Amino acid sequence: MSRPARRVTVRDIAAETGLSIATVSRVLNGHPHVAEHTRDLIRQAVDRLGPHAPLPRTAPPRDPSPPAVFVRCPYVLTDYFGLIVSSIAETLHLHGRHIILDAGRIAQNETVLPTLADRPGLGGAILILPPEPGRSLENLRDRGFPFVVVDPRTTPPRDIPAVSAAHFAGARALTEHLLELGHRRIGVLAGPQNWLAGKARLAGHTSALADIGLLADPALVRAAEPTTEFGHTAAAELLALPDPPTAIVGFNDKVAVGVLAAATDRGVRVPADLSVTGFDDLDLADATGLTTVRQPLEEMGRMAVGLLVRLLEGHRLDALHIELATDLVIRQSTGVCRS
Repeated sequence: MSRPARRVTVRDIAAETGLSIATVSRVLNGHPHVAEHTRDLIRQAVDRLGPHAPLPRTAPPRDPSPPAVFVRCPYVLTDYFGLIVSSIAETLHLHGRHIILDAGRIAQNETVLPTLADRPGLGGAILILPPEPGRSLENLRDRGFPFVVVDPRTTPPRDIPAVSAAHFAGARALTEHLLELGHRRIGVLAGPQNWLAGKARLAGHTSALADIGLLADPALVRAAEPTTEFGHTAAAELLALPDPPTAIVGFNDKVAVGVLAAATDRGVRVPADLSVTGFDDLDLADATGLTTVRQPLEEMGRMAVGLLVRLLEGHRLDALHIELATDLVIRQSTGVCRS
């Protein structure tokens, strides 16, 4: 008596075609927004795998224009977020894609992700620094909805595409610069330690110190939401210590501008008495002569669109978590340690 043939699964078809399981699922369920050559690949695989393979449903007639892309940036579009969003919008336009933008602080309290896969006319999404927990991203992925994360707040699941800057390497380069100038007592105004960037930048600073046999002094470290007010308040505390730091590393340029203000309040000269660094290289860094790290913000936006378009066209992504290189920008706010 012969045994019944094993039923072919979606995973089998994905392995046969080199496409993702999500793409195969979209075709088998008759999703309209899939490239025709991708459908052909799956039909051919079904023919090869035999009668026990699931048959693709016929897709509804295709719209004359490709589906829109939902871009979620639940923050005020300042120069940091504005550069990323502008780059995404311009690149989507080059690909003939319309953008639906969800932005502003009020968007942080909206429950958006669970409904994205059901919204008509949406092909995919780009999520910028999403405040939602990882499980919400996994649920959206499991529904076969294509999306890319830009500047993830926490470590994204391994199989969710994400683009960020090299936070660890950038922070390490900054501290190495200060050490080369002779600074050893360095204050750090870090971001929240439940943020991926906050942990990575503090680790980069610590790594540079360890290379010359130094340990980070916990008394010189503060961590909070990175605002100019935090930079001003925390720097004032550090500068009031009996043995104040000779340099202060700010989590970003806004924090560093707060440090500069605190130094001015106390008559501390920059860089003669205190070296100050930031991170991001926004316009205000250039305006204030701030040594900082340049993040490739516009390139992050372009890269995210490129990854998403490949997903929409049914391609398998070779790299899922991409870190783009940063550059150290030395200006007038850092100098040789004189104490």
